[in-house]
Amino acid sequence: MYFNGGGQKLGQDSWPRQSHLQVLSPGAQQPVGPPPTSPGYGIYTQPHHHHLGQLHHLGGQQQQQNSINNHNHYPSPPIQHHVMGQGSPASVPLAQHWQQQLLKCEIVRSSRSPHHRARASAMASRTVAKSAIPITNPNPKPLPEELSDSSPLGNGNASHPSSTVAPIAEPPKPRVSTWTALDMGGVNIKNLPSTSGLFSFTFLQNLYLNHNALTSIPPEIAQLRNLELLDLSGNSLTTLPPELGLLVTLKEFFLFDNQIMVIPPEFGTLHQLQTLGVEGNPLDSSLKNLITKDGTPALIAYLRDSCPVPTPPQNRPWIPLITPAEQEALSPDTETISVVCYNILCQRAATVRLYGYTPSWALAWDYRRELILNEILAHGADFICLQEVDVTSYEDYFVKHLNAAGYESVYWPKSRAKTMSNEAERRFVDGLATFFRADKYQLIEKHLIEFSAVAMQREDFKKTEDLFNRVLGKDHIATCCAFENRDTGTRILVANVHILWDPKFSDVKMVHVALMAEEVEKMAERFVKLPPRLFPEPESAVNGNGNGNSSAADGMDGNGSSSSSPSSPNASQPSSPRKPRMKAPTYTSASQIPLIFCGDFNSIPGSGVYEFLSSGTLSKDHPDFLGHVYGKYTGGGGEKGLGLRTWLGLKSAYAVNPNLLPGAPGSAAPSHSASSSIPAPRTPSISAPPPSSPSSALKKSASAPTSPEILSTTNYTSSFSGVLDYIWYSGANLTASAVLGDVDPVYLSKVVGFPNVHFPSDHICIMTELCVKPPRGEQKETFPRPSPFS
Repeated sequence: MYFNGGGQKLGQDSWPRQSHLQVLSPGAQQPVGPPPTSPGYGIYTQPHHHHLGQLHHLGGQQQQQNSINNHNHYPSPPIQHHVMGQGSPASVPLAQHWQQQLLKCEIVRSSRSPHHRARASAMASRTVAKSAIPITNPNPKPLPEELSDSSPLGNGNASHPSSTVAPIAEPPKPRVSTWTALDMGGVNIKNLPSTSGLFSFTFLQNLYLNHNALTSIPPEIAQLRNLELLDLSGNSLTTLPPELGLLVTLKEFFLFDNQIMVIPPEFGTLHQLQTLGVEGNPLDSSLKNLITKDGTPALIAYLRDSCPVPTPPQNRPWIPLITPAEQEALSPDTETISVVCYNILCQRAATVRLYGYTPSWALAWDYRRELILNEILAHGADFICLQEVDVTSYEDYFVKHLNAAGYESVYWPKSRAKTMSNEAERRFVDGLATFFRADKYQLIEKHLIEFSAVAMQREDFKKTEDLFNRVLGKDHIATCCAFENRDTGTRILVANVHILWDPKFSDVKMVHVALMAEEVEKMAERFVKLPPRLFPEPESAVNGNGNGNSSAADGMDGNGSSSSSPSSPNASQPSSPRKPRMKAPTYTSASQIPLIFCGDFNSIPGSGVYEFLSSGTLSKDHPDFLGHVYGKYTGGGGEKGLGLRTWLGLKSAYAVNPNLLPGAPGSAAPSHSASSSIPAPRTPSISAPPPSSPSSALKKSASAPTSPEILSTTNYTSSFSGVLDYIWYSGANLTASAVLGDVDPVYLSKVVGFPNVHFPSDHICIMTELCVKPPRGEQKETFPRPSPFS
């Protein structure tokens, strides 16, 4: 029997209060009040108590008829009335949370008649007139800190996406059904087959399977990922499937009156669970004492931190992106550039408060930093672009270890670090770090892009109120560095950015990205004016300053940036003999300089940010502007709206022709030779299966169904899964030859979200290898050149 989950519900005024449930604290004479409103109980008004009495009578008849439900209960010690009197010993009252659990247990026991809740809801909707005026709570409780729009993380940071707050506003989904609750209680169900159609009702929020004859629950119940209340009370269950730990939206989970002795440790991921009803079970005494004394959250935390380490995933495959014919046509002297992009999750944001499903020991920085360092070193990339790197982590850890591996770096914290007087707090401000192989590239120039400062300098923005109300309150930054290959003289620009996450500021995201593109264009125009490299002696080429510009490339500067060089004099020397030097390429226009755009853009495919970067244009009327006014970008304020435009001609490294992927018709399977061009420190995969998503029933992806990206996700949490991180490159002079593939989809289908034991951040590391196309006229081109950007 079905009933409308959004209809009228049983109210607190009708909670049955029997005399044996009136628990009195010492010296008190008042009964304990009703438990908090549960999403599964309906509303009755006071004049209709006779209906509830009839249902209780039906419940008693059903209990006599169904002998299957007459199994022994395992109650807690009896609750007694205590009135403090002279000479009587003091009695320790039960904890309030346990009193509430016992009250809920009694109400569930009184709901054993067939379809009890559905019939009660139907009677309530027939007999109670709906109020024309909605009644709201005059004293609403404030949102928890992690759900507040402006809550700090302790160091002044804006709120951070978490296990309950997604970084992207998901588009409204079409309503599959008008009902969200299903009552199958009290009908003597003996078996739930794994192929049951019940598990296709993924829209369900409340499911009642109480007072049946079930002896087991199939793992497929984990497909009901939207459940908030699940009642399995009054059955004959002895074990529970660990897959129930994937139902992370559960708030009420009733297991009253079964034969359960052990709670699976996988239940530690149920971080939103408010009540785990275990009364009436022969539960292990240590678990029972924990939940009785400290409540459900304490039990969940214990299970979370003591859960065995799961089996690690398979290695992520390397996926070649060029055809076998193009691979054969590659010259042995083809220059390649490898790039890693990784949001590592800063220390202040990696808390149990924000990621309640992650073991506390796996969130510890000392544990996570080792995994992060091992992964980025294993790839051996030429450039490593990191986001959410705080000052402490950069100076005390990454510089030390990456310098020893032959990397130099450029780093800036977010803008607020310059104005903070508390040094301890300043050191936990996160920022952007760009590491590069010092034996291969020389830093020529570095540039900080402070979006608020750049926006203030625009004449067309000064008449815009939205500039002050929305843009200037954000301290996000981007960086851009100009490099030159020490051997070939090839120039390259590498930009690194972390766009704000809040989905309510999609307009600010687009403004930031547009400002960044304009600043990179200006830097390219300056870079192209430098004369060709003359190749000095090798000893002088080791200097990381480039053209003697020490103020721009070394140490701290006025903007608070930092650059590092290897501490050992041999660390920056080439690891192998240099090849004979070729003539340095000559660049005649800024568009000929290779460009790489890396970062966490907090924007999914289909967003305005993605459309602008992939096409080079964006309409002034794009809905992501949210109707706000930004000078020439949108029009208004006396300005003519031109939209967003750039000549950079960017492509996403992970947006490729699907026909070229392994397993596609006409494509060749990858082999050792296909991936042998990948630098030695990396371990190319023997086989690269076609990209696939986790089980659709368990997937939480917010990416568009027709996403052009190969990866199914780069940000994986219990509240969101989708592609937010990208490596963009200039298609006129670079070509993506390989990318790092998806996380093992079987593994993804069994975990709630990241970070976890194997993945130290809520984002995954992405990587690509790019082949350089020389400027026009330098030599015969290996790849077809795309049409010039208009």
